[in-house]
Amino acid sequence: MQRMGMVIGLQPGKVKEYKELHRAVWPEILALISSCNIRNYTIFLKEPENLLFGYWEYHGADFEADMAKMAADKRNQEWWSFCIPCQKPFETRKEGEWWAMMEPVFHLD
Repeated sequence: MQRMGMVIGLQPGKVKEYKELHRAVWPEILALISSCNIRNYTIFLKEPENLLFGYWEYHGADFEADMAKMAADKRNQEWWSFCIPCQKPFETRKEGEWWAMMEPVFHLD
């Protein structure tokens, strides 16, 4: 299992919309996330800075393949068409990232 953290900004004026989207995530999206070996997925919001922090645990053997499966899913592409306009990615993110991945520096079970 691999713990993963990521961060992104939220566009001004999109906080309410983003919260509403995530109060009722489509069942197909929840099933897809699980089928891509992601567990314990949480998104936190820090206002008024409008920073989103995402955390999940990856339980698969091929992260790139699972992420490609997720990205190729038509229903997920539709979901992203609502979510992505709300988000404001960091200019300092690595090439190919939307959410900027974070380095773990401490963990305690």
